[in-house]
Amino acid sequence: MATIENTAERGLIALPQTAARALIAFGAIATIASTFMSWTYTSDFPGDLTYYGSPAGLQVLDLVAGALALLFSLTLWNIRGLGWLNPAGATQPVVLAAASAFAVSWFSAIAIAVDLKGLVALDPGAYIAAIGSLIALLGTLALPKPGDTFKDYVTKPDNIPPAAKLPAWGERLVITAATAVALIVFNYGIGVDPDASETFLGYLLLVIFGTWSLFAAGLFDRFAALNARHKGFATSMAFLAAAIFPWVANNEHNANLGVNILVVGTVALGLNIVVGLTGLLDLGYVAFLGVGAYAAALVSGSEFSRFSGVQFPFWAAMLTGMAASLVFGVLIGAPTLRLRGDYLAIVTLGFGEIFRIAVQNMDGTSGPNLTNGPNGISMIPDLKIFGFNFGSSHDVAGVTLGRFANYFLLMLLITAIVVIVFNRAADSRIGRSWIAIREDETAATAMGINGFRVKLIAFALGASLAGLAGTVSAHVGYSVNPAPYQFAGSVPPNSAFLLAAVVLGGMGTVNGPILGATLLYLLPEKLSFLKEYQLFAFGIALVILMRFRPEGIIANRRRQLEFHEADQIDIPEQGLPDSTVGVTKAGA
Repeated sequence: MATIENTAERGLIALPQTAARALIAFGAIATIASTFMSWTYTSDFPGDLTYYGSPAGLQVLDLVAGALALLFSLTLWNIRGLGWLNPAGATQPVVLAAASAFAVSWFSAIAIAVDLKGLVALDPGAYIAAIGSLIALLGTLALPKPGDTFKDYVTKPDNIPPAAKLPAWGERLVITAATAVALIVFNYGIGVDPDASETFLGYLLLVIFGTWSLFAAGLFDRFAALNARHKGFATSMAFLAAAIFPWVANNEHNANLGVNILVVGTVALGLNIVVGLTGLLDLGYVAFLGVGAYAAALVSGSEFSRFSGVQFPFWAAMLTGMAASLVFGVLIGAPTLRLRGDYLAIVTLGFGEIFRIAVQNMDGTSGPNLTNGPNGISMIPDLKIFGFNFGSSHDVAGVTLGRFANYFLLMLLITAIVVIVFNRAADSRIGRSWIAIREDETAATAMGINGFRVKLIAFALGASLAGLAGTVSAHVGYSVNPAPYQFAGSVPPNSAFLLAAVVLGGMGTVNGPILGATLLYLLPEKLSFLKEYQLFAFGIALVILMRFRPEGIIANRRRQLEFHEADQIDIPEQGLPDSTVGVTKAGA
């Protein structure tokens, strides 16, 4: 492993390298020790940080951040067994790990002082955390500079060596451990009390900087390579972790959040076919979710349904919702998909509004009696599949699973089906045609691809997947009404929310839209003060993302190369004629 003694480059602060490493380790240890001390004298602050020897709330987060900073600092000392954590012996992950401890410590101290009206509310533990994390961060600034710009301090170095070859069982064990850690992290975040916004903000700071440091160390690239070699096993572990979530977080509120996240994530995956793979900007996509939900509500036995005497079994109601959305997708797509760009976006936006206004007026007064107008269709009965009542609690493996936990498991199964459909479609001949249309429709048409037919298939498939999710959402919410099915609003799902989930998570990927839906659904829920400014916060987040990572959090490799073409490494010059070298450099 490369070490910092191999370079004569100095840091921003002139200190011997041994002293710099000692400062980082000392500051990290002080940060860890502070979490076992009292941070404030009163229990009014969320988490009750008044006890000695019992970390809670923000102290737990700072403990993890301090431990991460300490581990990365020890990699600079060539401690045996830690080489895998920072394989290049790079400065960047150490800086970011120390920044995570600094961010959590100082945010905690400031939050306590603001909430409790002054610095007098801080106990010695908070001061030690702030000073210790500052010492660790200053120590990182004395390490050799990785480059001349700030970007060099926070990006992955180029000299990360390949991972050592492990036996197949060892690689699967690493995937299992990483999945378990991800489940623990998610479970902690979703379990934070909505009234403890300070704790959730600290959690976000730790996740952002901690994930960033692991990415800068090259661990995410190594893990992606493991997933690629064991794709089936990795996917199975991800769904297994999701399946045991109701047992790990045995709470109906959290299960309700989980099922809504899966519904929105599944619909976003359908939109990802249209936007991410085919490159069609659809601003009215939430209407297909509404079509599926209303179609299922009409045939599921609600006494407020126009067909109140009809109660289809779930599989028939599911097919009805999918078929209705598929028909609407074809009817809307057939006359409009010959349009391109902004014109297509305007037409789809209009379709979304037409759907919402239409179902609002179909109340027997302003229009035909079909959807019960603004009141919608309520009292949709719970599903019963093979005698299993999803509305009742059931004891499974010693744990009582409530109504929302039951629907979570059902929606997880549907999400798995949608993921399989998405992967199969993306890897098929039609999927390659979608990508060709996205990159250059004129060139794709010239090569013999029927652009209209290909786009119509994408539109119809995306609509049917949204309708599938709509059938479950109608039963989960007991009712359907026109309010959520609009372009933008404070209550998800809406078309802007779904589009933001795809763009934020990563267009053209499977995990991206699900991650985007998780973030966009979870953040307003946990950060209660954002509810009035939700759209403003979404806008700011998207602007920042488009500036620094336009390909999304989870990047599609092809998209990443498109967006960062100027950052690609030059082709080696050996063996190339002079004219070719000149062209290569100019193109780079």
